[in-house]
Amino acid sequence: MGITGMIYMVTMVFSLIVLILSSPTVGYDYFQFTQQYQPAVCHFNPTPCRDPPDKLFTVHGLWPSNSSGNDPIYCKNTTMNSTKIANLTARLEIIWPNVLDRTDHITFWNKQWNKHGSCGHPAIQNDMHYLQTVIKMYITQKQNVSEILSKAKIEPVGKFRTQKEIEKAIRKGTNNKEPKLKCQKNSQRTELVEVTICSDRNLNQFIDCPRPILNGSRYYCPTNNILY
Repeated sequence: MGITGMIYMVTMVFSLIVLILSSPTVGYDYFQFTQQYQPAVCHFNPTPCRDPPDKLFTVHGLWPSNSSGNDPIYCKNTTMNSTKIANLTARLEIIWPNVLDRTDHITFWNKQWNKHGSCGHPAIQNDMHYLQTVIKMYITQKQNVSEILSKAKIEPVGKFRTQKEIEKAIRKGTNNKEPKLKCQKNSQRTELVEVTICSDRNLNQFIDCPRPILNGSRYYCPTNNILY
C-alpha cells in the first residue's frame, strides 16, 4: 500500500471514530410510556395553560431508555409530515394533546418524535409507526392510567392518596409490574403529575420500571398525602 493509500485509510478510520464518539445514539434496553395528569401539569407550569385542562392522564411520550447510563435522544434530524398523519390527528388530539397549548399539537408530537421516537429503531420504524404505537398502547392495549386508576376506584376528585395505593392500582392493571411515579410540590400540597409504565425493548410486554425516582429528588412521591 502506498503513502496515499495509507493516508486515506487513516483518515477514514479517524472519521469513523469521531462519528461514533459524537453520535447521540447510545442504544436502549426498555421503553418508558409516560402519561401526565393535565391539571397538575398546568398547575406547576410557569406559563398558564391556554385552555382549561381535562381531569385526565394523557400521553407525555414514549421514550427509549436505558436501565443504566444515558438515554438516547435526537438520533435523527427529521420533521413529522402533518399531511401524512392527518388520519391519526383526531385520536391523537384526545390521547396526546399539547396540554400547554392546544392550538399547536403537531409541534409537541414532532418534538417527541425527534427527541425520543427517532431513537427507538428497530421497535419503532418511523414517525407514523411511532404515533400508531402510542395509539395502540393507550387505546387498544388499555395502558390508560386514568382508566387503570378508575378501575381501582381512585378518581380525580382532589383527594389525598398514599403512594402504596396508587402503585397497587397501577400494578393491578399491568400484570403486577412496578410503575414510576412523579410528583411535584409547593408549600401547600404535593400532586401526582406523571405515571410511567415500562415495556421491554421490543414493546411486547410490561416490565418493572428501572431507575425509580428516589427519595431526595424534588419529583419523589411521598408515602402519604398525594393529591389526585
